[in-house]
Amino acid sequence: MTGEAPTEITLLRTRSLTSVVRQEIERLILTGAIEAGSRLNEQALAARLGVSRGPVREAIRGLERQGLVVTVVNQGSYVRKVSVEEALELYDLRALLTARACEVIAAGPPPGAEARLAALVEEMERAAEADDAPRYYALNLQFHDALMELGSGPRAQRIYADLGNELHLFRRRALVQPEKMRESNAEHAALLAAFRARDPAAARAAGEAHIRGGKRRFAASSPGANSTKPQQTAPGGHDDQESPPQHDPPQPARRRRR
Repeated sequence: MTGEAPTEITLLRTRSLTSVVRQEIERLILTGAIEAGSRLNEQALAARLGVSRGPVREAIRGLERQGLVVTVVNQGSYVRKVSVEEALELYDLRALLTARACEVIAAGPPPGAEARLAALVEEMERAAEADDAPRYYALNLQFHDALMELGSGPRAQRIYADLGNELHLFRRRALVQPEKMRESNAEHAALLAAFRARDPAAARAAGEAHIRGGKRRFAASSPGANSTKPQQTAPGGHDDQESPPQHDPPQPARRRRR
């Protein structure tokens, strides 16, 4: 028995632990505690989180699939640096998914959908009035997650979530000023109006306009957004990982042959 049961149990425990570790590393990246461009040191992360290197390694692989991490053979894994040009393209892709979800919701809102979204809009209004950017940002994420949940299927939701992960730090920076929060929430209110009117075309247009508005706010907060040089990266704090390279993380296609 000692040779059979532990294998299955250990596998389940490892998967569960890997999920927890991945969520924590993801949180560190999205909050800027681990800076864009930083090399992810498995040993340091394992020590920090109090786990072995195995779950950390698997967690990093999962984050690579999400687009948050890039791994280079013989060089290691790095927190992905998203250029301004890439960010602008990601906004465009989110606009398409959001517009479609809004159109579907307006055509036939699920029970309780309008009340749920209206409550979030009201809470965001209070956060904006209080100049509480972190609170507004968290509620904004909930609002957009709700749109995708109510108006799209699991596959579109996963794609949207991955796009959003790559844009988190950019989006957070674009919503720090009270007037930007109020502008963003006015766009949310326009969506609600279209849902209540059962107007799919208006909802689709409002959904796309909202993401375009986010793109515009991002561009206004990013000096390099109007430049052809994709050098701007998401801001972040510092971590006890290895110091980030002074250039973009190395890409697989550019690595030297040994």
